[in-house]
Amino acid sequence: MFIEQGFDRENHFGKYILGSFLVIIVSVIGQMPWMLAIFIKTVMLEKKQFPSDENVMMKVLDSNLTLFMLTLSFAFGLFALFFVIKYIHKQTILSVTTSRAKVDWKRIMFSFSIWTIFTIVTTLISYFIAPDLFVLNFKLVPFLILVLVGTLMIPIQTSCEEYLFRGYLMQGFANISKNKWFPLIMTSLIFGSLHLMNPEVDKMGYSIMIYYIGTGLFLGILTLMDEGIELSLGFHAANNLVGALLVTADWTVFQTNSVFIDKSEPEIFSGILLPVFIVYPILLFIYSKKYGWKNWTEKLTGNIN
Repeated sequence: MFIEQGFDRENHFGKYILGSFLVIIVSVIGQMPWMLAIFIKTVMLEKKQFPSDENVMMKVLDSNLTLFMLTLSFAFGLFALFFVIKYIHKQTILSVTTSRAKVDWKRIMFSFSIWTIFTIVTTLISYFIAPDLFVLNFKLVPFLILVLVGTLMIPIQTSCEEYLFRGYLMQGFANISKNKWFPLIMTSLIFGSLHLMNPEVDKMGYSIMIYYIGTGLFLGILTLMDEGIELSLGFHAANNLVGALLVTADWTVFQTNSVFIDKSEPEIFSGILLPVFIVYPILLFIYSKKYGWKNWTEKLTGNIN
């Protein structure tokens, strides 16, 4: 079973604390180019006496370069995590990816495709219902650069998060709890709390934590039921990549050269409650039928021998 693959008498939880600390340190190092660029550009703006702007920190760089630099730290973090898994925990990368003999790329692509289609369809429906709430922002060259940067960097960003939370820490918390519900809850709470600094929280308040924690819970359920992180890898990549390419808003963490700019005010029901309590359960039903999931209670809450 996937969650048991991290079990080893030498794999005590102290190693997971050390490993997480190293990943954080290396990720911070990966943020330094972004921080340096922000500092230089901000100084230049001040010397030229540009008008003050509350969003200046996101506008001082071209959005495509900003996206690259924001996601660069995740590339550093993913490299550090793989190093920790291999040399501190003496595990293979496959062991924190799946319980199968090899990575199931068909699962990744299915999960990516289903969420991509859903996102595109719902966005286009919203646009045709209320076109006055959207601004067509398509510019060919910036968009093509965005496609290149996003396709390269966003899957790295989402893979870093999935390997860290649904792979590495899921197994780590299972080591100390000897059950499945505790890793599921803990990884979801930590995953959600790390989004507290996102600008979406300033816009929508702490109610959006229902969405972040709920999404972490959904991805954790995918992992435990499917005995691997392939489905969560595909879903998370589609969620961030297609979102960055298709539509952005002035209050979201990614400011991109997307096709549309959403000018509507975010709503708690459509932005938080609908995906967590309606869409995610429907997706779980679809996944369960396709992959024949059974024994839900045991797989999500059972003890580990």
